[in-house]
Amino acid sequence: MNLRILKNKNFALLMLGKGVSMVGSNMQQFTLSLYVLAETGSATIFASMMAISILPRLVLSPVAGVFGDWFDRKKSIVTLDLFNGILIGGFAILYSVNGGLSLASIYVLVILLEITEIFFGAAMSAVIPSIVDEEQLFEANSVKSVILSGANMLSPLIAATLYAFAGLLVIFIINSISFILSALSELLIEIPCTNKKPDKINLGAFKTDLLQGVNLIKKHKIIMNIIGLGMILNFCFAPLFSVVLLFVIRETLVGSEIQYGFFAASVSFSMLLSPMLLGGIAKKIKVGKLLVYVFSIVAVFILLLSFATSKSFIGLYETNNVPILVVTLLTFTMAMIVSLANIGLGTLFDTVVPRQFMGRVGTTMNLGLTIAMPLGQMLFGIALDLFPASYVIAFASGIILLAVLYYQKPLLKADQSPIKVEDTELNESFAT
Repeated sequence: MNLRILKNKNFALLMLGKGVSMVGSNMQQFTLSLYVLAETGSATIFASMMAISILPRLVLSPVAGVFGDWFDRKKSIVTLDLFNGILIGGFAILYSVNGGLSLASIYVLVILLEITEIFFGAAMSAVIPSIVDEEQLFEANSVKSVILSGANMLSPLIAATLYAFAGLLVIFIINSISFILSALSELLIEIPCTNKKPDKINLGAFKTDLLQGVNLIKKHKIIMNIIGLGMILNFCFAPLFSVVLLFVIRETLVGSEIQYGFFAASVSFSMLLSPMLLGGIAKKIKVGKLLVYVFSIVAVFILLLSFATSKSFIGLYETNNVPILVVTLLTFTMAMIVSLANIGLGTLFDTVVPRQFMGRVGTTMNLGLTIAMPLGQMLFGIALDLFPASYVIAFASGIILLAVLYYQKPLLKADQSPIKVEDTELNESFAT
């Protein structure tokens, strides 16, 4: 990974703001979970707080995509970050006055923050491609991955310490300040204006622009392939890391809390290391070929993981130390490779999709990812109740191998003749 991309003032300011607000948001999400569990003692209420955030994304993603392409992106992200800062500050005052928050107010906060995140993501989707040269997109996405992974690692540690000694109010104040600082850093960024707002904003204009985004996705198979691969990543890898391997460590291998904590920390650390150790090598490989290699290698590692969790392998050892170590090492390596897949998909998206359509296409992709993740978690969870974990893991490997076979040809074809959807082509396509 080459850090020279940080010499780009606009990109550096963007990552600074994003990193600060990400740490604050993750800290708040972590401590709100602890607060709800402590106040209610109900796993159902805790789970419902997590699930309710999906509803706004399902309903508002198409709207946010169109709005993200209509309005000035710099003004949008600055305004939304300021709004978040003021909103969370308001809830900090509410918490201070009442000595706590009701469950209803927490639901309102979670939903409002999710709504602003949807619109922020739509506006943000075209920012990096607009301020970074195309040949530096892989490096930019690698640096972004490192910063976000670092934020994900540090946030729970900081949050747990502050929550234990200072309580939820301090977390609210810190997160409010983090969003305001993010907005201030974004004010200094120079973002080229690529938005196209209609002369009259009405339902007809909204419908026309929404259908243009849908037609763009349908017309260009490479965009469909990006969305499809992203959904497969979320369908297989999200439940593999969050459900299946947790079940394997705690139930199949009867691992302790310390052993699971070491496993979880190693996975997070691998995603932080991946762009640093492998980014330079990956950049030399064309994105399509890189994705084919990555998915193929990951499928093999998942098969090895299936064997490492089988009764025949576990039975070779008197204690669970060696099997847990093997599972951890395989998952560590696999997570590093999957991180490259995420960077590669992001780079391919930034390269192919026109700037003025990134809001609509990006929110469509995020909607697909949002649906794929809980669907995968549910199906893999049911499968764990019916079959041995090793069989379930082998099934995931089979899905990835089928994905490689299905997407290999179009991905390699995209490398041989890079596809770039041009403005003239768009005009011709939508004039009919």
